[in-house]
Amino acid sequence: MDAVTPPVTIARHGAVHGGVQGNVAVIAIDFPPVNALSKTVRQGLLDAVRALEADPDVAALVISGGPGRFIAGADIREMSQPPDAPFLPDVVAAIDACAKPVVAAIAGAALGGGCEIALACDLRLGGPKALVGLTETRLGLIPGAGGTQRLPRLVGVAQAIALICEGRVLKAGDALALGLLDEVVEGDLLAEAIARAPGVTKRRLSELPVPAGDDAAEEAAIARARKGAKGVPAIAEAIRVIRAAGEAEFTTGLAAERAAFLALRESAEAKALRHLFFAEREAGKVPGLESVAPRPLEAVAVIGAGTMGAGIAVALADAGFAVTLVERDGEAAAAGLQRVADLYARQVKSGRLTDAQGVERRARVTPTADWSRLAAADLVVEAAFEDLAVKADIFRRLDAVAKPGAVLATNTSYLDLDAIAAVTSRPQDVVGLHFFAPANVMKLLEVVRPARTAPDVIATALALAKRMGKQPVVAGNCDGFIGNRIYALYRRHAEVLVEDGASPQEVDAALEAYGFAMGIFAVSDMSGLDIAYAMRKRRAATRDPAERYVAIADRLVEQGRLGRKTGAGWYAYDAAGGKSADPVVEVLIAEARAEKAIAPRAFSAGQIQRRLLAVMANEGAKALAEGIALRASDIDLAFVHGYGFPRTKGGPMWAADQMGLRAVVTEVEAAHAAGGAGSEPAPLLLALARDGRGFADWQPTEQAEQQGGQ
Repeated sequence: MDAVTPPVTIARHGAVHGGVQGNVAVIAIDFPPVNALSKTVRQGLLDAVRALEADPDVAALVISGGPGRFIAGADIREMSQPPDAPFLPDVVAAIDACAKPVVAAIAGAALGGGCEIALACDLRLGGPKALVGLTETRLGLIPGAGGTQRLPRLVGVAQAIALICEGRVLKAGDALALGLLDEVVEGDLLAEAIARAPGVTKRRLSELPVPAGDDAAEEAAIARARKGAKGVPAIAEAIRVIRAAGEAEFTTGLAAERAAFLALRESAEAKALRHLFFAEREAGKVPGLESVAPRPLEAVAVIGAGTMGAGIAVALADAGFAVTLVERDGEAAAAGLQRVADLYARQVKSGRLTDAQGVERRARVTPTADWSRLAAADLVVEAAFEDLAVKADIFRRLDAVAKPGAVLATNTSYLDLDAIAAVTSRPQDVVGLHFFAPANVMKLLEVVRPARTAPDVIATALALAKRMGKQPVVAGNCDGFIGNRIYALYRRHAEVLVEDGASPQEVDAALEAYGFAMGIFAVSDMSGLDIAYAMRKRRAATRDPAERYVAIADRLVEQGRLGRKTGAGWYAYDAAGGKSADPVVEVLIAEARAEKAIAPRAFSAGQIQRRLLAVMANEGAKALAEGIALRASDIDLAFVHGYGFPRTKGGPMWAADQMGLRAVVTEVEAAHAAGGAGSEPAPLLLALARDGRGFADWQPTEQAEQQGGQ
């Protein structure tokens, strides 16, 4: 956009519709990329509405965001700054008060504040690609410009609670069915809006009564919203002010909404969610890739049709790819296809897909034991057993059959990508694509970059992640990359806490109180204790003897207690899957303490939370300094999207900043004293704490300086 062109302009049109003739003024918003409601846009809208209200030659107004757009919401960058007039409620109030009919021409996203502007109009026309929703709860907020008061008057209290608390985005047809759109226009949307505007009758939602509700439906909506709140205070506030719409005058409800919005805007939860909003947009920006185009991807293949391979195949099929699923023999290939079919059957049963969609997507996956079929693939994802020798053998075979330029990806969780790439004649084509189980559901995708990988291969991996709806995080090559490297320290120190006096259930309860859906020992049981056991055995030969080693988990595995799949792990499990503390585990823990002459001591929930947060942040600081992670916010995304870290806490690095890095250093020093080698305070953490800075202040350009200072 030309710098001198204002983001909001006015154009005038003559119109005749239904015998009504008049001059229509189109208020056009052009503020790329999404017409966010920045101060300049708000001011432009307010000035335009007021000027046209006073213009006797104008009969009606149309608000348009241009082809494919409307207004996608607030300018999130302004959320961290003091509120600046004109405020969005002023703009919405001016539209509502306008004596002339106002039509919203919604060709694209009308989200958040954009939806509130549309709700203040008298007629809402949508194009086929219109998207409508009040999504503020995703950022720890509630609508603050009348959305909680106008929407219930349109759809009722129960529907308003569901739509707002879930932050649901409705496609054009669904918005029409609920009444958020008055009509979906297949042709020229703006021309239709201009033609109809003079004949539109004023219909202010602010003057309508809230429809009589169904108490049972409202209570059910409230129960669902509270269940899905996940520590977001905005949900309870949204419920409160939406219900107020049916209990008080519009202006009273509006005042209650605004007060709640302003309070939530400054909450710790909202700040953490805004941090993640920006982190998600930064994660795909990789230095050196600014002008690098991805390789074309059409045909894709997956080697290995076990649980992970089948999930990856489904994720690729969901993204529209035809997938060749390769196994060692026909029987294994058929079993793999059955796993794919089972995954789709579950989605159909849950209502996420129709029967027809399930059948169509399953048909995109073709099983085979014929490796020659890999020759046509633009991308091959290896998803075999986590063993370097097994993967190296697969990549030697793959190197011989794959076409030149094909991207060769491995789904390894821990193994050395450079060693895998080295067995091929084309290390530049090898990349890590670390999916998280279940691969068709979990959003995180670690894109692991070996030393010799070509830039366009990384660009291809990022483009693939976007197409699959995954959140990519680029990682360097080391044992465990970003997520599992830090998670291993987190788990080790949880076990140290247990050996020093905490019970597994106390550690898990502290983590769940912090906001995790499950504690670390319950998660280990769900994943299977044999997985981490195999990793520890692989590392045993290179383990520093000065590192404290807790053998309790090994003894559980050696007794056949592998977690949920065997009915016993850190916990005992009944036939229905319910877990309980197990006296056998208590005996093992007591024996381990006795062997080391440890006098157990008590830990509070707060002590457990601070210790585990500190060791995560400390290892994250090491990953930053080594260049394994590009930015602290990437680590936060990895843990929020891959390891269940509570979104309202912003991730371990953000949470460490909120704790204060000097306090983190103190906790890390205590963890080092307890855990020995491998838990030393990171030089980067020490430097930031000394300078009174936080991880949010650290820039990747400091990486070389940090490495040079170690």
